[in-house]
This record gives sequence, structure tokens and C-alpha cells, in this order.
Amino acid sequence: MAIETPKYTKADFESENDIRWCPGCGDYAILSAIQTVMPTLGIPKEKVVFVSGIGCSSRFPHYMSCYGFHTIHGRPLTVATGVKSVNPELSVWVITGDGDGLSIGGNHFIHAMRRNQDLKVLLFNNRIYGLTKGQYSPTSELGKKTKSTPLGSIDNPVNPVSLAIAAGATFIARTVDKNVKHMVEVFKKAAAHKGLAFIEILQNCVVFNDAAFEDYTEKDIKDDHSVYLEDGKPLIFGKNHDKAIKLNGFQTEVITGINGNLKEALLHQEMTSDRGLAYVLGQMGVENKDLPVAFGVLRRVEEPTYQDRLYEQEKISKQKMSMQTLEKVLSGGDTWVVS
Repeated sequence: MAIETPKYTKADFESENDIRWCPGCGDYAILSAIQTVMPTLGIPKEKVVFVSGIGCSSRFPHYMSCYGFHTIHGRPLTVATGVKSVNPELSVWVITGDGDGLSIGGNHFIHAMRRNQDLKVLLFNNRIYGLTKGQYSPTSELGKKTKSTPLGSIDNPVNPVSLAIAAGATFIARTVDKNVKHMVEVFKKAAAHKGLAFIEILQNCVVFNDAAFEDYTEKDIKDDHSVYLEDGKPLIFGKNHDKAIKLNGFQTEVITGINGNLKEALLHQEMTSDRGLAYVLGQMGVENKDLPVAFGVLRRVEEPTYQDRLYEQEKISKQKMSMQTLEKVLSGGDTWVVS
């Protein structure tokens, strides 16, 4: 007889631990959005686990009433890979930051993206090291003056979604902490995706990098600096919805004064197998500041997961192999006698 999943509320995923983030931190909104989403997924709490690394964002598992693992710096993806590999029935969520995930954890990030294990990866991007008091991070803009770069950073910043696209992630999205409704929608889509889902969340650090994303959150200007993607629909933006994005070769351009004429407007296609469109959209507003930043699902494709390929390999291997005794296994293949 099937066991019925309990009916949860948001409060069921709220832990009793005191939340220790700075007042006004964007992490509160992200936590609230996740706690709103979890009861809607129909997954028993004992089948949910949050894995984090080191940083402000990585306190996250302490504030969720479900299983959690607060790991070491830059290693949440490696631990999550192990968790999912031996417990494939679990819903595994990874919480990381721009420093934890893209600096010391950068190599793990690339390989997790290409492996397509069924993980949900949330990267909190505030473009600064907050926990260690304000050093520049891999996503800090060129020229950023911090305690570790008093004359301004001379490093080109990493674009997280572009890196994920290049590495072959099958679900890539971007959202922002002050748009909770949008975060909830994106998290639900990520949860429904079979395979690795990567979400970059632009997140404000009120102490060390305040207003870093005000172009996309301030009421009077956000509509002119943001375009929200909807599958199969044209890319329209602007306070008066009078601007659109068109594709000119490999470049995106702004069309103004469209007045309902959408003939040249670019239609978004989440599920195209070609990564090129997603890459172009991910670069908007980052490489060219005259373009709006794209929010929403940039790419969503179905491909075999790591587990799918692993189980198929095991199945074929078992069919080819005869039953072995432990003695045959230990003495089979290349052996050496040490005298």
C-alpha cells in the first residue's frame, strides 16, 4: 500500500534555530522562497537534504527543518554528488556562493555541470566575500575597490550562467532576491527538472556591497534594465513595454518604440539543444551594459542523467559477468607476490 505524503506548510520547513544573517540581507528572502516551495513538491521531509559549503549563504541548512550537511569550503558539490550517488531517491539541493562555488570550488562547479547529476544548485551571487568582511570575489566587477583590492580589481569577473552553459548544464536560470514571486516560480521549475538545475540568484549584501543590483530591483529603473524570459514569447521590456530585443547575427540589440510591432523581436526558446542562444542571453547586461539583464530560465533540455548512465552501465556489466566468489575476485586479474 502506497504511503501518502504528509501535507506540509511553509512552517514545517522552518527550523527552530536563530537566523544569524545581517538585518536586510537578501538571504532571508531566498530562504523564505525555498520554504514556500518545498511543501508544494510532494516530497516527504525525510527525502530532502540541503548541502552547503562555507560563506554567509552556507548557513542555510541550519534554517531548514529537513536533513542538511554544512560542509567545507568549496566542496558542497562533491559531498552532494556522493549523497545523490548512494541515495538516488533523495531530493538534493546545493547552497553555495560566488566565492565558495566559483573560487575554491570552481573546478567542482564545472564538472558538476557537465555530469548532469540530478541536483538543484543555488548560487547566491553578491559579488563580494561577506563572511570574511568584504574582499573581492570571482564575480566582482572590474575595478572593484575592496579590502583586498584597494586600487581596484584587475580580474575579469566570472559570469556564472555563461560558465554553466559552457560546461553543459541542462537547466540554467537567473533570478534576484527582491523578486520573491519570480524566485518561487524558478525554484519550482528547477525542482521539476530531471538533471542538474543551476540557478544564479543576484543577492544583496547590505554591509559590504549594498545596492550592487539596484538597477534590477529599484522601482523607477528596474523595468528598463531587466527582461524576464518566457518560453515561446518575445523579449519585451521597459517601463512602458515599448522595447524589445532582436538578434542581429550573434549580437543582441534593443528595438525601441515597438508599439506592438514584434516582427523583429527575438522569441525565447528554453528547450533548444543549441547552447548559443542561452549564452547570448546570459551575456546581456554583463558584457554590454546598454542591454538589459535576462532573468528566468535561459536553457532547459532533457538529457540522460549521471544516474541513468550509471545504472545502464551496471546493468550491462552484470549481464556480461558470471557469478564470482570472493576468492576469485581477490585473485583475479593482475596479482603480485611480495617476498
